[in-house]
Amino acid sequence: MSQLSRSERIRQSLQDALNPVKLDLFDDSDKHAWHAEAKPGGQTHYTLVIESEKFRGMSMVQSHQLIYGLLDEEFKTGLHALAIKASAPK
Repeated sequence: MSQLSRSERIRQSLQDALNPVKLDLFDDSDKHAWHAEAKPGGQTHYTLVIESEKFRGMSMVQSHQLIYGLLDEEFKTGLHALAIKASAPK
């Protein structure tokens, strides 16, 4: 497995595939410490704000499905929740 943290892997995957003009990723795991899926050390719950030309003409569902597909391996290995705000640049 990569030596990168989950946050770094998420950023790298999204950057490589979507070439975003904006990519803000916040680890919200501490807000969910009580949650059954929370793990010591965090990296389970995130908020993503991303702008990319790839989202132009996509519905919210389509853009979210694209992101979930790009991060499939992360979800399989412990990423539990991802709040997404995705849009095309204005």
